[in-house]
Amino acid sequence: MSRIAYVNGQYVRHADAAVHVEDRGYQFADGVYEVCEVWRGKIVDMPRHLDRLNRSLNELQIDWPMARSAVEFVLRQVIRRNRVRDGLVYIQVTRGVAKRDHFFPSEDVAPSIVVTAKSTSPAAAKAQAETGIAVVSYPENRWPRVDIKTVALLPNVLAKQHAKENGGKEAWYLDADGNVTEGGSTNAWIVTKDGVLVTRPAESGILRGITRAVVLDLVLKEGLTFEERPFSLDEAFEAKEAFVTAASTLVMPVTRVDGRIIGNGHPGSVATRLRELFHTATDLQTA
Repeated sequence: MSRIAYVNGQYVRHADAAVHVEDRGYQFADGVYEVCEVWRGKIVDMPRHLDRLNRSLNELQIDWPMARSAVEFVLRQVIRRNRVRDGLVYIQVTRGVAKRDHFFPSEDVAPSIVVTAKSTSPAAAKAQAETGIAVVSYPENRWPRVDIKTVALLPNVLAKQHAKENGGKEAWYLDADGNVTEGGSTNAWIVTKDGVLVTRPAESGILRGITRAVVLDLVLKEGLTFEERPFSLDEAFEAKEAFVTAASTLVMPVTRVDGRIIGNGHPGSVATRLRELFHTATDLQTA
């Protein structure tokens, strides 16, 4: 079965999906995106993701390409047309197609929207979570407004490629003070030797992850001790366990940082438990 994409009002074969060469997303990375997990035929936390999409659009002064209810309909259609039971659905909105000029185009230029979906393997994700991943540190190289989920991801690409070339699955950004900010596409967490969960505050300097928010809900529900504060690379080396969170990874244990074993070198009990409980704390809507 051919994959199907939605592009500016049309459902087309994924192989034929295209946008204009002067779409501002292509020319200037002038756009935003969201990714929702699809789990057992349900869209995970769609309201929270669309709320964040709304915030990102507002921060960049981009209009919704259609009514929010229409976007929800398109998301469901793309998932169904691709027969995705477990996977991801991606939505991207740009300022639209206009003559290449740094200034915003006139108000009659309509935003562009693309929605795609793909299946992923729950078995492969489970196997990875059972062994954990390695991360590699990388100096912060992004603009300050990382709280906006823009398509300007070249710095993230460079960081994650550096991690890959050095035996890692993910990169952890380090700020000027040597503290971990977040991953190239995830939020970062540690569990101290005293059993305290630590993750950086999301007021500034990191993306306010939806999966991160769900995990914080779970932490409160489970009565776990946690602190929202910066943590250093040295703290991570000494931690009992570490993990990352994102819609594409859920709660993924980290067993090595910069080649150094974290804890006993195996996924920790806290990360494993949070991963097991994750979908009990999410908003699940039929695709």
